[in-house]
Amino acid sequence: MLISSIKTGIRKGIGTTWFLAKTIVPVYIFVTVLNNTPIIDWITTLFEPLMGVFNLPGEAAIVLVVGNILNLYAAIGAIKAIELTATQVTILAIMLSFSHSLLVETAVTRKLGFKVSHALIIRVGLAVISGIIVGRMGAFL
Repeated sequence: MLISSIKTGIRKGIGTTWFLAKTIVPVYIFVTVLNNTPIIDWITTLFEPLMGVFNLPGEAAIVLVVGNILNLYAAIGAIKAIELTATQVTILAIMLSFSHSLLVETAVTRKLGFKVSHALIIRVGLAVISGIIVGRMGAFL
């Protein structure tokens, strides 16, 4: 029974690792390649004013977009490819805890009968408010 449990655990662990790697690795490679092109400078310059509200660098917008459109695992891949401080990663993590996977979860919200507009306003609003608060607190950490 113990050997069977160990085999099952290993099999499920490998399956989970493969599932996560299929999202994290391609995003990591994409953002790493992006970091070595002039496009990253354009993105940084474009989003620096908006991301500054959260005390984040402009390239952190990539993490928020990927996390909101795809999922948290994709955001992890993007975070790994960009040089961010622990405080900046914490700000992004808190923001994405409210507003991750918007496309998929909005479809679920609709099926549950909740107004999609209300769900989006609440989730994105909480992400923005928490980002501003924690971003300002991050300056003291």
